[in-house]
Amino acid sequence: MAFQKGTTAGHFFQTDAEQAKIERRELKANNKNGNPIALKSKLLAAIPDPTSPSAVFIAESAGSVRRVNVDTGDSKQVFRGPSAPVTCVAVGGSGNRTLFAGSWDKDIWSWDLASKVPGRKYSGHSDFVKAVVTTMLGGKDCLISGGADKKIIVWDTETGSRLHVLQDQTVSMMAVQDLVVDPVQSGPDEVILVSASSDPHIRRWRIRLDGFEQIQETSPDAPGAARHAILEHDTTVYKVVFESESEEVDLWTSSGDGTAKCLSRLKDFATDESFHHGDHVRAVAVTDQWIVTAGRDEDVKVWNRTSGKLYCILDGHYDEVTDLVVLDGGRRVVSVSIDGTVRTWPLGQIELDKVNKEKEDKAKGVEKETPAEPPKGLMTDEEEAELAALMGDDD
Repeated sequence: MAFQKGTTAGHFFQTDAEQAKIERRELKANNKNGNPIALKSKLLAAIPDPTSPSAVFIAESAGSVRRVNVDTGDSKQVFRGPSAPVTCVAVGGSGNRTLFAGSWDKDIWSWDLASKVPGRKYSGHSDFVKAVVTTMLGGKDCLISGGADKKIIVWDTETGSRLHVLQDQTVSMMAVQDLVVDPVQSGPDEVILVSASSDPHIRRWRIRLDGFEQIQETSPDAPGAARHAILEHDTTVYKVVFESESEEVDLWTSSGDGTAKCLSRLKDFATDESFHHGDHVRAVAVTDQWIVTAGRDEDVKVWNRTSGKLYCILDGHYDEVTDLVVLDGGRRVVSVSIDGTVRTWPLGQIELDKVNKEKEDKAKGVEKETPAEPPKGLMTDEEEAELAALMGDDD
């Protein structure tokens, strides 16, 4: 292994491999795939804007949340306050009028969506806040947060008081990576929460206003036997997502072991399907036709749900992809990345086939044809026909 020498500060103590990686990314940075919207910081998470079919809220390392309209490119609406990176974002409260964001400063910030005026700040974690979700519980608007301090805190959104602090007392739980509320088993007075963490265990929690408990799972391998938690991955689970399209509403996961998986509700959340993306898979998104995965290798991969095979690779990002958001009922997906760009990809089969064809042609050395322009000063066929008709009228 050789070390790069040079007078440029960025070249000191860099291996040849590191320098080659930097040069590759610099070459790749100018591509226009996915109609990139370039922002000025690293993008760490994203969610859809419930008030608009073409907008997303993005957590920025610059310490803010930015609303981006992927159709118009407008990114001027910014929610400021934290002085440290924002890692996660959620919308909730009465009428979905409040924006929440967890930060490296250990707090959860809030803003009124319409006015962008800062609201209550929720302080209680002793390390980075990594995940936030909102829910209703016993008629109360509640906020649930997870942190690098291995704690999950349930908050009364209106008063800011802590209702519960959840921790695994049996198997050591590492930093919380993601949280999601089960839309099937949750009800007005009881919420079933699923948590993912830096250890491979996926935990489920039953939460009420007057208490909580960790759910003991049924072992899929030994009928009648229990298991402490869902254990279907080998290492960190970054994302847990419930599918909204299927009747069973299965749980989808992405992991540092290089896979995204469908955990079947009917099989006690055992693996039903596995997609081998490769490298760390930071995000997974699901439509009725496709499974979309993305992560450290910079690519957005689209898998055919029926066959389970890789259908298309959408390349454009030049650093780790951190999140995916499905828009328009599954007709397109938005990806955000450490490279500071927001990219939007159509998921129609015709558009994906076009991407595949262009890649095949490029591999064969076939140059993309540029439509020929008509010679200046000459009329098109339509113009000639129109002129002939006009001249005929003069006869």
